[in-house]
Amino acid sequence: MLGSTGSIGTQTLDVIARRPGEYDVEALGAHSNIELLAAQAEAVRPRVVGLVDDRRAAELKERLPVGVELEAGPDALAALSTHADVVVNGVVGFAGLGVTLAALAAGKRLALANKESLIAAGPVVAPLRDTPGAELIPVDSEHCAVHQCLRAGTRRGLSSIVLTASGGPFRGRSADELELVTVEDALAHPTWTMGPKITIDSSTLMNKGLEVIEAHELFGITYDRIGVTVHPQSVVHSMATFTDGATIAQLSEPDMRLPIGYALAYPERLDVAFGALDFASTFSLDFSPPDLEAFPCLGLAYDAGRAGGTAPAWLSAANEVSVEAFLAGRIRWSDIAANNARALDRWDGSAAESVAAVLAADGAARAVAAQIIDEVNP
Repeated sequence: MLGSTGSIGTQTLDVIARRPGEYDVEALGAHSNIELLAAQAEAVRPRVVGLVDDRRAAELKERLPVGVELEAGPDALAALSTHADVVVNGVVGFAGLGVTLAALAAGKRLALANKESLIAAGPVVAPLRDTPGAELIPVDSEHCAVHQCLRAGTRRGLSSIVLTASGGPFRGRSADELELVTVEDALAHPTWTMGPKITIDSSTLMNKGLEVIEAHELFGITYDRIGVTVHPQSVVHSMATFTDGATIAQLSEPDMRLPIGYALAYPERLDVAFGALDFASTFSLDFSPPDLEAFPCLGLAYDAGRAGGTAPAWLSAANEVSVEAFLAGRIRWSDIAANNARALDRWDGSAAESVAAVLAADGAARAVAAQIIDEVNP
């Protein structure tokens, strides 16, 4: 479990705790939260723990149970990706790419909650999915839902897919009404509990845009066959329509433990229910098209995806810089999309032909985004 101290990590460990004796946790890894990481190690007794921030390695070592090994440094999490049959990648942001590459290259099942891996480096990741034994099961609720829906038919019979978006905390607001929203407003997601970066991305619909790119990479579906609908109840997680007109949808209450458990148990299913619906009660399901004027990040993601090459990596990196600046109070919420658009306009047109090319694009985009923020907010 890599990224074990984050939202996906803690929920994964909760799923495992509900199936005592079924799963052995071989390795835990996190960036810098040594307090929680040490507590998790005490609870599940992994063979090894990884820490990216090696400045705190000595302090963590003193807190670990006797016999638990420690690997520290920038490559620690990728190194741990060969230590188990199933690797859950819950690392936030572009830092999760190394885990994805290492796990697939080692022929492991990758339970992927790190969307940036495919968004930034889809062409690089794709060949590794053919490694003997390698298997990629998406953990994002929407892509996990598509994965489940596609079991109802063949890829040749697939017509289109639709990803659902809750609309975040600002659903229904106009662009003018969004000018003065605060960090606290943007972090108040109505249905999901997530980390701050993903929650902000949900509020701008960038999260959904990145998921469109990820769906293209995961399922090989062209962008004109991937739709987005706003569904505030977050009960329908995605849908697939087949050539005979049938639409298959996956429904449940919002609970990330369901897709986590699905990825762990696939092709079987856990006998512990998460998010089960009560059809004896009354509830409604509403759908509406997204407002691209108020939430332009979604359209930017389609633009980057269709451009191909390192454009998705460029947009994803620029967005990380913009979100960090917003969380730090340096820019307004509405500036996130504006800065991302300016950064994408400066994309250098490079191809995603290697990890080095993706890393170069990521670094260049971050520099460009930071420069744009400095220009607008000196």
